[in-house]
Amino acid sequence: MKIKRNKLFYFSVSALSVAVVLFAWQIGTYKGWINTLFLPAPKTVWRTFLSLLRDGYKGKSLALHILLSMKRLFIALGAAAFAAIPLGLLAGRSRLARAIIDPFVEFYRPLPPLAYYTLIILWVGIRDGSKILLLFLGAFAPLLIGVIFSAEKIPEQRINGARSLGASRTQLFIHVIFPSCLPDIITSFRTAAGVSYATLVAAEMVAAVSGIGWMVLDASKYLRNDIVYAGIFVMGIIAILMDAGLRVLVKKISPWMGKI
Repeated sequence: MKIKRNKLFYFSVSALSVAVVLFAWQIGTYKGWINTLFLPAPKTVWRTFLSLLRDGYKGKSLALHILLSMKRLFIALGAAAFAAIPLGLLAGRSRLARAIIDPFVEFYRPLPPLAYYTLIILWVGIRDGSKILLLFLGAFAPLLIGVIFSAEKIPEQRINGARSLGASRTQLFIHVIFPSCLPDIITSFRTAAGVSYATLVAAEMVAAVSGIGWMVLDASKYLRNDIVYAGIFVMGIIAILMDAGLRVLVKKISPWMGKI
């Protein structure tokens, strides 16, 4: 007999697993099993986090570092969505369009961001434009591929049915293809946001003096591992909140999809 468990049960299991890891971490550092130079105690990281909230880092508050990073990220994600969604819908329904786009996307998609970041700086300069462009490229490819795949799998009966009712090509894209792909578009956007967010440290490592990614990188140069871990936890919590928001959006748009 299968036992039914509600959301509270699974949330409790997740909370317990986190508590066990934190307890093991605390015990390991307290007993000296873990070198605190490489992994500070949880209470040390917590105190550092409170210090960052109170005093900031190198003349800027923690909130400002986060805000500047999020500004770069959201501009890049917005530009990626603006470019990748229509291109993906077009390429998903047109083999000719896909043949034109595919070589360029497949060429740069597997490249590490640092491999072409120097070129971006040469083209765009060292200001925020180069950082936004790097984050844009990180998000563009996975979003485009997800949209193409979604557009390709639309049942032809749905397309033909709309055509038989007199829908034009424009109406077909606006009222049939785009709504059919919307849940997959949001899901692909989650993936793209994760990839772009993971590139944040790389984007802020050159000629930057602000941002949560820069703060973590700068602190690591001085072996301030307490600040590094505090920054990593802040970045992780922001990522969880972003992903949770996109999950809610998918469920609002397409509740029939169930859990994702």
